[in-house]
Amino acid sequence: MKIIQIALAALLVLAVAALVGVGRPEAAGGASDEPRDGITVTGTGRVSAAPNEAQFSLGVSTKGQTAHAALTANSTQMRKLIDALKAAGVKANDIQTQTVSVGQDYDSDGKSGGYAAHNSVSVRITDLNRASAVLEAASQAGANEVYGPNLTRSNRESLEAEALKDAVANARKRAEALADAAGVSLGEVTAIVESAQPDGGPFWAMAERAADAKAPIEPGREEITASVTVTFAIG
Repeated sequence: MKIIQIALAALLVLAVAALVGVGRPEAAGGASDEPRDGITVTGTGRVSAAPNEAQFSLGVSTKGQTAHAALTANSTQMRKLIDALKAAGVKANDIQTQTVSVGQDYDSDGKSGGYAAHNSVSVRITDLNRASAVLEAASQAGANEVYGPNLTRSNRESLEAEALKDAVANARKRAEALADAAGVSLGEVTAIVESAQPDGGPFWAMAERAADAKAPIEPGREEITASVTVTFAIG
């Protein structure tokens, strides 16, 4: 009988505890879960500069009755091209192999006419005044595939940093205008998010004939942009 009474008392205690838990509201999350007052704007910054570097893709395609013959001829021609690039002033670490391939060659009727091999390298030219001479040397050495240029700046990172500073300054001006219109004061920055920007500079494809002697390379100007989203507290 005492055992039953003890069990009933225990159940009564648990029931009371449950009722107390229901009656007491739980925390609704920390302060970070609550909406924060502020002004959020997006600012943009731009820096314009003349490109001083160019990157080209130079390739050699050869044919042969067998895969070995096509690849051997291609390798010989490619070594000649690389030697010509170095002789034209391109540094070895500015030449990088992109693709090497060999496969059956088909005519317009879909019939196999032997094999074709392809090899291409990426070439970085750090002096745009030498670009035409480098392309001429590549053409004379047998390059029959030319793509580029991809024009950019050697100090692109510092220019991007400058564009980011301009973007933050632009965001502050926009926020100040909003604060003034709303009749409030602008507080400190509480959050900054950078928007992703496309990598690399402008790229133009060139036909094979573009590797003719003295091909003109006009650098023009490259615009580097940055975009940030900034939240300011309301003072």
